[in-house]
Amino acid sequence: MQQGVEEAYSFSSTFSSCKLIALTQASLVLCSSPACAEVVGVTMHPSRKYFVTGSADASWCFYDLETASCLKQVVDDSVKEAYTTLQFHPDGLILGTGTDKNMIRIWEVKQQKNVASFADHTAPVTSLAFSENGYHMASAAADGVKLWDLRKLKVIKTLTPYEDSACNAVAFDYSGQYLAVGGADARIYGQKQDWSVVRNFPDMPKKGVMSLKFGPDAKSLLVGASDHNLRIFSLPTQ
Repeated sequence: MQQGVEEAYSFSSTFSSCKLIALTQASLVLCSSPACAEVVGVTMHPSRKYFVTGSADASWCFYDLETASCLKQVVDDSVKEAYTTLQFHPDGLILGTGTDKNMIRIWEVKQQKNVASFADHTAPVTSLAFSENGYHMASAAADGVKLWDLRKLKVIKTLTPYEDSACNAVAFDYSGQYLAVGGADARIYGQKQDWSVVRNFPDMPKKGVMSLKFGPDAKSLLVGASDHNLRIFSLPTQ
């Protein structure tokens, strides 16, 4: 998260459409996705000029934020399954997608080319996150969380936080030293602790955590839960 950003964007996905609301000097912009299926995820380009939506019809759409227009809808013949999550790499040149058939794909955005595919999960992929330096990726599914070294294109660590519930969300802090995981609860893992739990946030709703994000300088953790409430936890200075 960045401090001092004058524009605030909020995203919502509904069946067969995506609505973008941009609040800039009291202006309001709405756009609709050309996708014919449910929009399952939205990710902002690092430049904050573009965003991408992923849909259950195995397509993703590249949007211009200022004009609220779809510049490209990407349908690849090799992808037959529905997308479940997607995330831009910090360099803005790469896009990660997860599907309901347990697949992770890495795309070269400019050419809309699938450059790498991973089938290490045994359940639908629910969330993806990249470290800010771009070297690592975290992926979540019902079988746990996998940490990837993108330079070697392999899993370097597998975390199994929950025995009876899925992992729904993952997020790195800006330093890449901490990884937040959401499921039955929210918890933070530390790289210097060999990816052991360093902080736990219990007492979540029955269906658990659906999304999470570190605040500026990792001084807080924002947690979106299944009860539609946003919880903000203060974190001690490391």
